[in-house]
Amino acid sequence: MPAASVVAVVVAYNRRELLAETLRGLRAQTVAPVRIVVVDNASTDGTTAMVGADFDEVELVTLERNTGGAGGFAVGIERALQFDPQWVWVMDDDTVPLPEALSAMLEFSTKLPEATVLASRVLWTDGREHPMNMPRRRPFTRVSAAAAAAGGYPIRSISFVSAMFRTGAIRRSGLPIADYFLWNDDFEFSTRVLRRRQGFLVTNSVVEHRTTTFGGTDADPGARFYLEVRNKVWLLTRSNSLGPLERLLYGGSTLRRWARTFARSKNRGLLADGLRRGLRDGITGRPRPNAEVLADLDTELVRGQREVAEAVDRPDRAPAAGRGRRG
Repeated sequence: MPAASVVAVVVAYNRRELLAETLRGLRAQTVAPVRIVVVDNASTDGTTAMVGADFDEVELVTLERNTGGAGGFAVGIERALQFDPQWVWVMDDDTVPLPEALSAMLEFSTKLPEATVLASRVLWTDGREHPMNMPRRRPFTRVSAAAAAAGGYPIRSISFVSAMFRTGAIRRSGLPIADYFLWNDDFEFSTRVLRRRQGFLVTNSVVEHRTTTFGGTDADPGARFYLEVRNKVWLLTRSNSLGPLERLLYGGSTLRRWARTFARSKNRGLLADGLRRGLRDGITGRPRPNAEVLADLDTELVRGQREVAEAVDRPDRAPAAGRGRRG
């Protein structure tokens, strides 16, 4: 199998011990990523010190405030692109890849070179498939003989638990939207990348998602329901990631899932407040550009935007390319 350069990106927030397991899992890969980028979202539990002491091979980006998963992955993927890999492999800090997770995806990509996005099969701690992280199958699409023989099927969206993207597709589609903060950022980003490209679940690539509880996307999110509603409205009305028919299909499935969430909740008043505020802010607003959301942070993404602006103001100054340093 020919070697391919892969940069792994992990976003961390106050889960030091779980992050250490994630990094040990990455270190144990039979085919290693060429670099590992960890974005520490202003953790207060000693995450930065642990990474510096125990994983000196990691490219550590420490942010001054918590930007959520959306902001963290925007910053982390931007940093990964500085190394110009062929693939960027993203995951949460409670995801532990089994030793052959990466090699299985790379082997699959050699058999189906048209693949732009690849996803791992996600198990919970007891070996069951985790329903929260099941990639959505691409509707109205048959599994080709080549994909079936390679152990995969076509997908339309994936979570950031373990997903791998070709860097060319990222550069053409753009980064995750930082203003989503939490919820639906991975759905919006992956459907945007996959709008006119092919992605597959690779069943032989396995990771363990060590969430506290086992459940699906209709589990009660409490106060975070506000973000689910606002971001889903943004996705359905402001993003170009879905076609017209898909908006109807996913909008309908969202309403059914919200109904199940309300039916199972023990605090429907809290969910009702999140629904009201989320609909209001989703309908009346729109996500801000990443450079604005992250403007107060000293990151490659923001520095690059500043350099572009300076070059426009002063044409004699061209923005530097490919610069990278520890955050």
